[in-house]
Amino acid sequence: MSFCSSKRIRIAALAATAIVLGTQIAIAQEPSIGSQWLNSPTSRVEALAVLQTLNANLLSNASATLTLDRWCAAHKLAPEGSKIVAQRVGGQDKPADEHIRELLTVGPGELIAYRRVRLVCGDRVLSEADNWYVPAKLTAEMNQALKTSDIAFGRAVQALNFTRTNLSAKLLWSPLSEGWDIEGLTAHETGPLTLPPFLLEHRAVLKLRDGTPFSALVESYTDKVLDFPVPRLLAQ
Repeated sequence: MSFCSSKRIRIAALAATAIVLGTQIAIAQEPSIGSQWLNSPTSRVEALAVLQTLNANLLSNASATLTLDRWCAAHKLAPEGSKIVAQRVGGQDKPADEHIRELLTVGPGELIAYRRVRLVCGDRVLSEADNWYVPAKLTAEMNQALKTSDIAFGRAVQALNFTRTNLSAKLLWSPLSEGWDIEGLTAHETGPLTLPPFLLEHRAVLKLRDGTPFSALVESYTDKVLDFPVPRLLAQ
């Protein structure tokens, strides 16, 4: 091998090493997803805007399942093509009380089934939900799927072409302190923004096309709905 060829090989090897080291440094310096929402006024305003966007999306659509499908895909919370699945939570049954029966317009003798689930996209739990529903208003296939599979309720009953009546929507946490719109935003120390486990709570009733109620829901949305990198504007 000639001296020139040997020299070129050494230069190429050094260049490749530099590229690898540079890549490793860049990866090491890239903050984790959990730390990209900063404890700063600008980041807090952005977090509130994103949270209220999700809130509006949920309130304007009949199916929380399909809304979370789209949210998960748009914010890349799971591998491409992932869909919401329901992890059944056992041992926490809550019999329907008088208020639930009134919402579902059923008498004391009519069967109301209960299902508690965690709605998961990929490895992230996006919400936890209590669901009381009237099996007599569903098809046999729907009831079987709800009893034996991890299908989300909204997907299982999608063929009913149901509507949703929202009873309440509560912001369980706000990134901004009360009175910020009058007193202004307070500067915070730099560092990650700490989120509580649950951010939103919705209560709703699902109804057939003729207005007959068949499901009463309490949905609690977790901090994982914001578990994605800070928007580009804040990263610049």
